[in-house]
Amino acid sequence: MNITFIGGGNMASAIIGGLRRKGPDEFAGESIRVVEINPESRNKLEKAFGVACFDEAWKAVRDDDTIIFAVKPQDLRRAAGLAARELREKGWLRGLPPNPGNLVISIAAGVRLTDLARWLNGQTRLIRAMPNTPALIGEGITALYPLPGHVSQADMQKAELILGAVGQTVWVRDEKEGDDLMNAVTAVSGSGPAYVFLFMEAMEQAANELRLPSDVVRKLVIQTFVGAARLVAGSADPLSVLRERVTSKGGTTEAALKSMAKDQVKDAIVRAVKAANDRGRELGDELGRDP
Repeated sequence: MNITFIGGGNMASAIIGGLRRKGPDEFAGESIRVVEINPESRNKLEKAFGVACFDEAWKAVRDDDTIIFAVKPQDLRRAAGLAARELREKGWLRGLPPNPGNLVISIAAGVRLTDLARWLNGQTRLIRAMPNTPALIGEGITALYPLPGHVSQADMQKAELILGAVGQTVWVRDEKEGDDLMNAVTAVSGSGPAYVFLFMEAMEQAANELRLPSDVVRKLVIQTFVGAARLVAGSADPLSVLRERVTSKGGTTEAALKSMAKDQVKDAIVRAVKAANDRGRELGDELGRDP
């Protein structure tokens, strides 16, 4: 499988690294190319992964490539338009009937596939992906959404193979609301690591204020989250049941949870996730609007 990344930032690096570790033969250095305008970033990627890097799409993309747009959402319109112009002369990307052209995967938050299709001069063989930062260590979760009616089973398997190199994958298949549901995915798992880090920060601060040694604090906080997550992953019980098992009547955990309930911590988290979802929808409107 040949892949070209448009953009060589952190997430592209994570996926490339995962591919090279997972399939060093299938994903040899020559099968992966990167289009990156920053010379320093190109050199770094070439040295780290043995991939070929280019400054323009027409130099990198091959007719059978899967193209992954790994640029910031606000840069996607320009990157897509530029790639479409550069590749039009070769007859790639969109292709000519019955050739559907290159499979395109976008990992840009908020950008709807219908807008990306417009920027790519009508290319519809599109998949939207939302990975999260634990992908950097191969522990990510990526939601995938295919443009309805235009993506084959083989295309979906390709996307799973690529994004599966950095963690687990799930599919969003709702044909009417898929793009909106991807905003919800972004709010839950895309932004989710930041919520976890904030909670860990708060626990760390409380432990420091209770005068625990700093080296002990970090170990306690990290392993509490790691252990709790593994406990959930290995159990079929609802989260509420697992929480109740830790909470003895009249005990310390109950005192903590009562304090959180008084401060509406759970409600605040729900509101925060919904705010992230709303912002994703706003970004889609803003970025998809013609200038």
